[in-house]
Amino acid sequence: MSNLRKIIIDDTEVEVDPNLTLIQACEQAGIEIPRFCYHERLSIAGNCRMCLVEVVGGPPKPTASCAMQVKDLRPGPNGEPSVIKTNSPMVKRAREGVMEFLLINHPLDCPICDQGGECDLQDQAVAYGVDFSRFREAKRSSEDLNLGPLVATAMTRCISCTRCVRFTTEVAGVSQMGQTGRGEDAEITTYLNTTLDSNLQGNIIDLCPVGALTSKPYAFTARPWELTKTESIDVMDALCASIRVDTKGREVMRILPRNHDGVNEEWISDKTRFIWDGLRRQRLDVPYIREGGRLRKATWAEALAAATKAMKGRKVAGLVGDLVPVEAAYSLKQMVEGLGGTVECRTDGARLPAGNRAAYVGTARIEDIDSARRILLIGTNPRNEAPVLNARIRKAWTRGAEVALVGPAADLTYDYAHLGTDRAALAALLKADLANKAGTPGLVIVGQGALNEADGEAVLAHAMKIAEMGEAKLLVLHTAAARVGAMDVGAVTEGGLAAALDGAEVVYNLGADEVEIAAGPYVIYQGSHGDRGAHRADLILPGAAWTEENGLFVNTEGRPQLAMRAGFAPGEAKENWAILRALSAELGAALPWDSLAALRRALVAAHPHLAGVDQVPENAWSALPVRAMGKADFRTAVKDFYLTNPIARASSVMAELSAMAKARAARPLAAE
Repeated sequence: MSNLRKIIIDDTEVEVDPNLTLIQACEQAGIEIPRFCYHERLSIAGNCRMCLVEVVGGPPKPTASCAMQVKDLRPGPNGEPSVIKTNSPMVKRAREGVMEFLLINHPLDCPICDQGGECDLQDQAVAYGVDFSRFREAKRSSEDLNLGPLVATAMTRCISCTRCVRFTTEVAGVSQMGQTGRGEDAEITTYLNTTLDSNLQGNIIDLCPVGALTSKPYAFTARPWELTKTESIDVMDALCASIRVDTKGREVMRILPRNHDGVNEEWISDKTRFIWDGLRRQRLDVPYIREGGRLRKATWAEALAAATKAMKGRKVAGLVGDLVPVEAAYSLKQMVEGLGGTVECRTDGARLPAGNRAAYVGTARIEDIDSARRILLIGTNPRNEAPVLNARIRKAWTRGAEVALVGPAADLTYDYAHLGTDRAALAALLKADLANKAGTPGLVIVGQGALNEADGEAVLAHAMKIAEMGEAKLLVLHTAAARVGAMDVGAVTEGGLAAALDGAEVVYNLGADEVEIAAGPYVIYQGSHGDRGAHRADLILPGAAWTEENGLFVNTEGRPQLAMRAGFAPGEAKENWAILRALSAELGAALPWDSLAALRRALVAAHPHLAGVDQVPENAWSALPVRAMGKADFRTAVKDFYLTNPIARASSVMAELSAMAKARAARPLAAE
């Protein structure tokens, strides 16, 4: 028997879930209701009154549709379905009145406001307001807040919708924003005028329906109608959030989130949002050859000839970096193994077992966090390693999930049971009674900090055994966006990084900037930025950044996704797969494809699951044998959230945020 309820909205009968609010029911019926304070991912405030509708047979006044549920509607006198009107004269008059009140104190900043063209107040004033004002008194003004280097404030524009307060408190988990005063004196402010301490704070820019909160780095650089918009994915962490890259000419001007319920909902981290200034600094735009200890500019013909001369007849090792698309990793593997060499992607030393996808990816989806009631974190600080995923864990915690942590204690924005910091605490769990007597869904999340020590595989085996005993799913939380895809195509060496580099005469470094290569081998570096890898290189081949080429990335849950080209690489830099294809031809063993489409056909033929873009394949469970672990404490993989890759280290915004985070951590707290 269906528990749907029939209601009539604007003369159309629809069946809806009785637990829906009226605004949600109207959306399901395809009717747009204006709103400022309501947001489907935040708690209901009901304070803007813009979403008013008329409930026939109810009180003789308009009703806030965000704050009333369908089940609260009365049926008609003879049991007829309840009737809602969204465009009656009462509703029209009420909306015009609300809009007039909202505009009473709103400044006429539209021509110079950075929100112009994307402002909900602007759009709804045209659609639902009136073309006059009866207000003649002076407008009130408010002092602007200093929220830090990311969010600019113009608080005279604020309409007190409290979206920013609810987001920072409920989703980001920092209680620093609030509303003080009443009536005309009400204003949004921060606790003791502090700057925001969250790596998700940039989302309040998107949430603000007026121009009160805007992006400081993007301010006054472009108007929305001047930008070319490209739907892509983020590679700053292994979550691979859905994003939109906005470009003006050849330059990326800003990065915004796209909604994806299975991955990032509609949030992105501050590193994802503000990384774009690093895409134009420290760029490699021509090949370089080191002669007499100094790098000199070279032509592509010279560079490819030098690479060929260095590689022919010598032992070659290939390294795959953290931001490399699957196509480039596959091309490197085919080229280097064709020369008799080996390729390695686990450049941080992670002991991830090749070939066992359930062990290096896990069996859980990111969205399984929402329904989990027991979550165990092992050797990870998800607030730094994947802030948006951490917000999902917080959401599960607010719904009653129990969270436990084995590893260094940290402020994760939610309460958890701290079981210990070392391997002994993890081993003790195997002796505990982990039987899932209540039958509640559970999740074990293992971080890279637990896996990149010598006993990493033993730690992983323990985590898999704990998941098995507690009937829980396993999620391996990676820190590198390229890692899972490179593991999928087999870019691994038996014995790991040390074995790959052992005896290597030439190292082909494909964007691996987080690894130290000892003196001795000839190093060819292919990448986008003049970072650590380029400093060690004897030959530099300039490649495209992730926004400058089409590429496939597989995120931490094993979901293949496409990053689309938003602009072109600077100078003479080329797409990464194309450089490897050209070099393979010079070496006399040309890779069997001449286009990205042909490369992808070969890739999918070898690894069919990569064809399922935006689908998470099921991984067959194959437990590792439990062996003894060491005795050391766990360490987390990310030491500085803002400086984890060459693009971040080239960004002045990230450098400022990193310095602020260090200063905040070092500041002594006053004794109470």
